[in-house]
Amino acid sequence: MIKEFNPQYINVNGKLMDFSSPKVMGILNVTPDSFFAQSRKQTSKEIIERVKQIIDEGASIVDLGAYSSRPNADDVSPKEEMNRLRIALEIIRNEFSDIVVSIDTFRADVARMCVEEYNADIINDIAAGEMDKEMFPTIASLGVPYIIMHMKGTPQNMQDTPKYDNLLKEVLYYFSEKVQKLRDLGVKDIIIDPGFGFAKTIEHNYELLNHMEEFQIFDLPILVGVSRKSMIYNLLGTTPQEALNGTTVIDTIALMKGANILRVHDVRQAVENVRIFEKMQECRNKTI
Repeated sequence: MIKEFNPQYINVNGKLMDFSSPKVMGILNVTPDSFFAQSRKQTSKEIIERVKQIIDEGASIVDLGAYSSRPNADDVSPKEEMNRLRIALEIIRNEFSDIVVSIDTFRADVARMCVEEYNADIINDIAAGEMDKEMFPTIASLGVPYIIMHMKGTPQNMQDTPKYDNLLKEVLYYFSEKVQKLRDLGVKDIIIDPGFGFAKTIEHNYELLNHMEEFQIFDLPILVGVSRKSMIYNLLGTTPQEALNGTTVIDTIALMKGANILRVHDVRQAVENVRIFEKMQECRNKTI
């Protein structure tokens, strides 16, 4: 069943981003160890080419990460994370001054540096403040949109033994607490991410997907990031390199259940997905 969508907006550096039409977020990793090798970009040439590709293929946001959050990833020091981001942001702001840039970090000092020094537009926190207690007050003082994701533990241990008494209830309660704390601090622009692949078994991931429309209770934009993840290739017995088709299938289901942002490696395919979904919605609305 296709869910009706209530338009949402966030304020991105004084401009409203309208989610009445789903948006695509293109992934740019300046790491040597992200799980999908083709997403790793470290030279100036690679970074410029990747950002140009993301823009040309129709994404609205570039999500820049310098700390791999794959299961069992090596820890990276705040200094190293900042160094990687400074190099990339210098290039991006010089070459593509108007593109909306989201920073994938769980560290408050890294978030502050990116916003204050390079005018980063959005902070995307896989830990929703759990790995840095200064993150919430920092976001409140910076006044930027904030993506909060559900995860238990850290990237180093999140997949050891993920257990839930009631998965959906626990994740919804997690977001209700986080949103209230952020509202109390005056944070206005919040996006929620159910955290597919983070501290969840294959069964957990598909249970969340099956009930994803429940997240509309918060009346906030919903981000879905399943691109080439293990919930696809482990289920199908393939590899991340062979998981594009599965990604498209899940992204389609997510759109039908209310997703407003698709975070992807493959921008062109996701943009086409959104166009087809919107045409179906348009035709459906004409017959009602």
